[in-house]
Amino acid sequence: MSANAVTLEFAVPWRQCWRMDKRDDDREAGRDLARAAEPLRRSLARFFRRRILEQWEVEDLVQETFARILARDSTQPVENLSAYVFQTAASVLADRNRRRVARHANDHVVFDANCHGEDDFDASRILVGREDLRALVAALLSLPERTRTIFVLHRLDGRKYRDIGAQLGISVSAVEKHMLRAMQHLSDIFEEPQ
Repeated sequence: MSANAVTLEFAVPWRQCWRMDKRDDDREAGRDLARAAEPLRRSLARFFRRRILEQWEVEDLVQETFARILARDSTQPVENLSAYVFQTAASVLADRNRRRVARHANDHVVFDANCHGEDDFDASRILVGREDLRALVAALLSLPERTRTIFVLHRLDGRKYRDIGAQLGISVSAVEKHMLRAMQHLSDIFEEPQ
């Protein structure tokens, strides 16, 4: 094999070289444009702050705007830099809103550690929960049947005293007394000694 043939094997076709040079030029133009737009960063952040409720997303949107400016694939000069930057920002904002609608972002509930707890569900916590549940079931089963039925209808099913009384054929006052008895019984069992 001649030296000439080896050189040709590793040579890059001229069209591909031209594309690489063009991509390099585009990247450099995008970098220059981003450097020129850097003084607009604070104005851009204000632009987003005025238009969205989720203030923690402002920096991400500014970053996305600059990423799009960097990814610009044209070497043509930008005549009005400020207008170009804010038009890009408006596109970023429109895309964000489309994604939020498609993903039903307003329907999501933010995780609140105060409401949901921070602890993991470890085996000991599950065991304690099961033991507490068994103790509660045993305490409920130790109630007289009518008192237990009234307690379950009110506390678990959410029924009103009036409806329970009508269903069981007793007065509202009798339902209240059964509930009082049930609550007293359960508090006696589960009250912690002091």
